[in-house]
Amino acid sequence: MAAKWNIGKINHVAIATPNIEKAASMFKDVLGAKVSEKHPQPDHGVYTVFVELGETKIELLNPLGDKSPIQNFLDKNKSGGMHHICIEVDNINEAMKDLKAKGVRLLSEDAKIGAHGKPVVFLHPKDCNGVLVELEQV
Repeated sequence: MAAKWNIGKINHVAIATPNIEKAASMFKDVLGAKVSEKHPQPDHGVYTVFVELGETKIELLNPLGDKSPIQNFLDKNKSGGMHHICIEVDNINEAMKDLKAKGVRLLSEDAKIGAHGKPVVFLHPKDCNGVLVELEQV
């Protein structure tokens, strides 16, 4: 039976940073990229800035609040680093069902609305070659 969902392109690579303004300035002022304003994402415990790079983006992440998962990451990686990759899918609910049936662990039972206003879900890094993978419905 054919899958009821399809994988798409990389939407973004997310980088956790202890200083989001400094990181955004490097991409904007040094490299000349188009950079968004900083936006709070309280449901995810982060501030985000998006750097546009043609067909894809870099998402800069900075902690928002005491329970931010990014703070945990920065506690272990003081200068920041790659946090996750985001891959587009055309049907997130079917992707979640299919991946669960194939033994891939999801980090939440339901998709949440992400920074782009679209449903997202994260896959367990231990099931994805050590990389935290975010799926985003397009």
